[in-house]
Amino acid sequence: MDDNRELYHVGLVSETERVQFELVTRVSAALQKQVLRDLWPAWGVRATVDAFASLEDVPIDYWPMIVRDDIETPGAAGIHLDKDGHPFALVQYSDAWSLTASHEAIEMLCDPLGNKVVAGPSPKSDQGRVEFLVEPCDPSEAAEFAYTVNGIQVSDFYTPHYFDPVPATGVRYSFTSAIAEPRQVLQGGYLSWHDPFTDHWFQLTWFDQEPSFRDLGPLAQAEGSIRTQIYRRTPESFQVRTPKADNPAVMRAMTASQSVSQASSAKAKALRAQINELLGKKN
Repeated sequence: MDDNRELYHVGLVSETERVQFELVTRVSAALQKQVLRDLWPAWGVRATVDAFASLEDVPIDYWPMIVRDDIETPGAAGIHLDKDGHPFALVQYSDAWSLTASHEAIEMLCDPLGNKVVAGPSPKSDQGRVEFLVEPCDPSEAAEFAYTVNGIQVSDFYTPHYFDPVPATGVRYSFTSAIAEPRQVLQGGYLSWHDPFTDHWFQLTWFDQEPSFRDLGPLAQAEGSIRTQIYRRTPESFQVRTPKADNPAVMRAMTASQSVSQASSAKAKALRAQINELLGKKN
């Protein structure tokens, strides 16, 4: 992997009393590991993810990601916007806010301006070659397909092979391998693309019992980035990423978090004993 690629910086901040700074630091550490261990080898994106106590503490060359009680976007769990080339993300608090933060961080890093497209064959049989919006977390965004890092729930994401023309044995189409073939959409997810012949945007969604197609019509440049406009037209996706505390996927993540916490506490106890022994010998 090319180490000379640009290094991005993301700053995670909480502006809700329900997420204290201690938890912000744990989530930022998990996202940092996910970016360097999982995302970078697949997408070649290098970034730091750091926790800050307030928005005023975030350096000007960082992209802020702000957790709030209400992001004032009905039905939305997280959005990322850009102005003058400086992206930021808003994350609606929920029992699975770390999943949303991971989703937003990955998509912001892979496509900072929200307009990146990749050409490929359309999922609709009556269309030819189309342009897919690069949103690596959308097709497998449901909590059921998430995984944990340091006991923190994070989002699955597709790899660049997701846009391959045909399936191939041994190819990884998403990090967790939940996606098994190119351009597959899992339950709770969606995929968006532009048809150059009609100038309309379309989606393959799976929010109901069966997958279905949507014609979103044309998008206007004056209304913001493609991503922003797609988000406005797909409110169901955010409901998928805000499951209740009794959701099985959330409960599995809580169990993983408890296991990590217990192991960390045990190691810290042993280390403190060693430190006390060393200090005692010196006194």
